[in-house]
Amino acid sequence: MMEEYPQLYLTACFRDLGNSKLFQIKAFDLEQSLQEVTEKYEKEKQKRKVLHNSLIELRGNIRVHCRIRPLLPFDDGAGPSQDRQINFSEKVAYAADDETVLVKCSRPGHVSVNKTFQFERVYNELESQDAVFADVSPLLTSLLDGYNVCIMAYGQTGSGKTYTMLGPQLEENLAFAIEEESELGIIPRATQEVFRLISEKPPGSCWVEVSVVEVYNNEIFDLLAKDSCGKLFGIKRDVVTTREGKSDVPLLTHETVENASEFLHLVNKGLQLRVTHPTLVHAHSSRSHLVVTLTITTVVFGDNFGTLWEDEQTSQRLNKEASFTFPQKMKDNKSTSSSRASSPVQLEATEKMKQVKTRLQLVDLAGSECVGMSGVTGAALRETSFINRSLSALADVLGAIAEQRAHVPYRNSKLTHLLQDSVGGDAKLLVMLCISPGQKYLTESMQSLGFGTRARQVQRGQVKKKNFPVLSRGK
Repeated sequence: MMEEYPQLYLTACFRDLGNSKLFQIKAFDLEQSLQEVTEKYEKEKQKRKVLHNSLIELRGNIRVHCRIRPLLPFDDGAGPSQDRQINFSEKVAYAADDETVLVKCSRPGHVSVNKTFQFERVYNELESQDAVFADVSPLLTSLLDGYNVCIMAYGQTGSGKTYTMLGPQLEENLAFAIEEESELGIIPRATQEVFRLISEKPPGSCWVEVSVVEVYNNEIFDLLAKDSCGKLFGIKRDVVTTREGKSDVPLLTHETVENASEFLHLVNKGLQLRVTHPTLVHAHSSRSHLVVTLTITTVVFGDNFGTLWEDEQTSQRLNKEASFTFPQKMKDNKSTSSSRASSPVQLEATEKMKQVKTRLQLVDLAGSECVGMSGVTGAALRETSFINRSLSALADVLGAIAEQRAHVPYRNSKLTHLLQDSVGGDAKLLVMLCISPGQKYLTESMQSLGFGTRARQVQRGQVKKKNFPVLSRGK
């Protein structure tokens, strides 16, 4: 054909080439347009998040993040009362995007479920501990800006709360697996970040105290208290309400720590005393709520907390005066109690000097349990009853706040009484929902997602900065 009709053949070739180039140009233009639209979408999405966070700040809403753990080997087994013909390892909970959880399930003899839940952030099963902490760390900056912060993990037993909060633990002694730094949870990472932020302040301007308590069977135990031989021994404490309406635990042990390593060492020791018990759902099920509290005391000059270190002269002055006061006292008295006056008392000599105390509470709640699923009996059954009642009390408190009732039932549980300040609006609060994706745990996952949805709707009013002066000696 080329020999008979060379001109026609060449014309066709050029036409095809022209069409091909035209298609390439159009495809390139479409790709460019798609990229531009995607970039605009991401920018608008970020703007919306900023505005949403500002709205949360103004309303005092509770931030809720949700983490979906991967399917695990023990998800294959059915509970003692379950139909073994159903595939319980089938996934029913998914991260539709980074703000949406999709629960989709169709079971014979049951109503089909197809429901979405919206949260500030949703993590799929592949997202790392790094990704989780990246969204948590901005809250920690608020600590040194004068705000209390509380981060709380909520979910059924075996849903990954302790892993999210602490990281992988060695079964022998529950110590942090420090060699796997990428796997560390929120508690050790938050402490490292707090000390990093403190290192940017003038030397001697901040110090940190830590307390570790567990709420077990509706009783509070001080996990850093020592016996007469100096050995850690969980001592029962009580929680009271002060004249100012704040919750307090008299005689609670506060240990001064100077770096993250000291903190981890103390918390590891406290974790040795935490009560755990194997169940059909989780081989190392936590039977108590763990509350780790870091109290940061910042020494400041002047009346404006927002301009603490305006000039180098002020910084040098603080460094000079503070460095001669509390470091020696801290060395002489590493363990302190909430019943004593705040140290160092020498700082009170300067009338213009203030101490601003802020608190970071890190809470690993015990998991809610279905008795038929966990198979617990005896003492463990009693523990389950206390766990479920305390979590129910927490839901009741949030419901009362959301409905702006005159009475909020904080004292219905030692857990809610202990967390009264944080839950009631005295702290920036983030709830980390942890859920299991398998059909086996559908009921428990729906309950957790419902709790998170209700928590998001709570409006507590704007959280206030802490800025109270130190009393002078004469007073």
